[in-house]
Amino acid sequence: MPAEAKTKPTTASVDDYIAAIPDDARAEDCRRLVKLMTKLTKKKPVMWGPSIVGFDSYHYKYDSGREGDACLMGFSSRGSHIAIYVVSGFDGTESILSTLGKHKTSKACLYIRRLADVDLKSLEALLAQSSAETRRRYRTRTGV
Repeated sequence: MPAEAKTKPTTASVDDYIAAIPDDARAEDCRRLVKLMTKLTKKKPVMWGPSIVGFDSYHYKYDSGREGDACLMGFSSRGSHIAIYVVSGFDGTESILSTLGKHKTSKACLYIRRLADVDLKSLEALLAQSSAETRRRYRTRTGV
């Protein structure tokens, strides 16, 4: 039997998570991300594990047999960056990233220091296209 995913939705408070961020500017950026992601998903934020603010969900199943649920869109305040969880590899990814501003990427994360470093319209486009691609690749669930 495949291992169960460790990061799951919880009943922890998103507001409490953001209020505990010691940097006031970072906390405000996180509140702005909540508004943006709520607008895009039309879902309320939910804590996934102790440190990920997630929106909506989808079920994944890999060829290896591993499967589980993940947030469709989300972020986490981590060290000196905000990690924004996105899917990559869709048509137009590089074009959007070229207009985004100061950032770093990994396979499934976009790292920014602050929202002031990025073009918000480009970020919104990236998030919208990422969630559309995830919905295309996987079956999304509602209610989370």
